[in-house]
Amino acid sequence: MTLDDLRVFIAVCRAGSLSAVARDLSCTQSAVSQHVKRLERELSVSLLERHARGVVPTSAGRILHAAASDGIGGIDLALRRLRDLVRGESGWVRVTTGATTVRHFMADAIVGFRRRYPQVTLEFQTASSSRACFDALAADDLDLAWVTIGAPVRGIEQRPVADLRWVLAVTPDDPLAAKRRASLADLASAQLIRPPEASSSRTQLDAALAAAGLCPEGHTSVADWDTALLLTELGVGQAVVPELPGWRETGPPGLRLVPVPELPKLSVGWAVRRWDALSPLARAFADTVAADCASGGGGAVPPQARPGQGASRAARV
Repeated sequence: MTLDDLRVFIAVCRAGSLSAVARDLSCTQSAVSQHVKRLERELSVSLLERHARGVVPTSAGRILHAAASDGIGGIDLALRRLRDLVRGESGWVRVTTGATTVRHFMADAIVGFRRRYPQVTLEFQTASSSRACFDALAADDLDLAWVTIGAPVRGIEQRPVADLRWVLAVTPDDPLAAKRRASLADLASAQLIRPPEASSSRTQLDAALAAAGLCPEGHTSVADWDTALLLTELGVGQAVVPELPGWRETGPPGLRLVPVPELPKLSVGWAVRRWDALSPLARAFADTVAADCASGGGGAVPPQARPGQGASRAARV
């Protein structure tokens, strides 16, 4: 049997007439009858009873009609959703990332994306560590991960979006607030508030400090950049953080951001299992975020301007 056989049989049961279905399908009554007969031959049972006013399903026909109606209805719904997905009209995009990423990198992009694709569902899954982020991307039905670029990981492709320079966040009355830039020697004497030890950003920061012969110990470690800034406001220390989009012109309220040009920039962007396997919607969302970062400052670089963007790399947050 074929799906067309079942569709025609459902239509005949609904209309109660072979000729009516033939008119609707612009075919002959004999062609409609052949669909029903093919089902009856395969199932070895009569499916329709013929009466003067048309046809009605037999007891076996009613069983098949009920099951086929549910099955065909579900298939038709799935096909419509798949067509919408291909056209980018509806569907879903699932993203995993750190706790503060949406606020700092995606807020305006989400608004613009929702206006363009109002029927699309955006789902965000927070990852508490770099390993959790990659495990979720590899194991779950997720499309994208926003990450900090780190060492290569098999089976993961990354696409850099922004290069963020490091800054030292200080209060206005801090002696370092008057400086145009901070040196690594300034960091050595500061009460640093640093990213969490498991993060790629912390690994890169510590490697740069170690290369300069600096190994700060006993300083505060936090789970995210917003907490680092809050502790700076409370006088706990000075936070060394990446300069996030939107901070270049105004900066976080109540704090002064002093650039640390001796530290290598931190690269952030998208990680996926396979970029060429992304749905049109997921690709559109990724491009929207990248474009928004490029226009919002923070050292963002449009994806097409980055070399080697298709290389297999790993990233962590």
